[in-house]
Amino acid sequence: MSRAPRKPDFASRPGNAERWIRAAEAPPSGEAAGEAFTARLTIDITPELRGRIKVAAFRRGITVADMLRDLLASEFPPTEGDPI
Repeated sequence: MSRAPRKPDFASRPGNAERWIRAAEAPPSGEAAGEAFTARLTIDITPELRGRIKVAAFRRGITVADMLRDLLASEFPPTEGDPI
């Protein structure tokens, strides 16, 4: 009796992790070159601060992620010689 091919699990790792990781490092091209790839940043904050951030984003009519991206981009602008 033959077995059916095994489906990969939802969170299964790729066979070649180095190639998979480096795939995101390919230089983007086109109009949205700066927004083609993103990286996740996780920080620990208090529930109270999280609530204030969410309320501020709601009042501005934008998402929390967009608001924080703009805040970080203004605080840490690219400098001459930095990789893009």
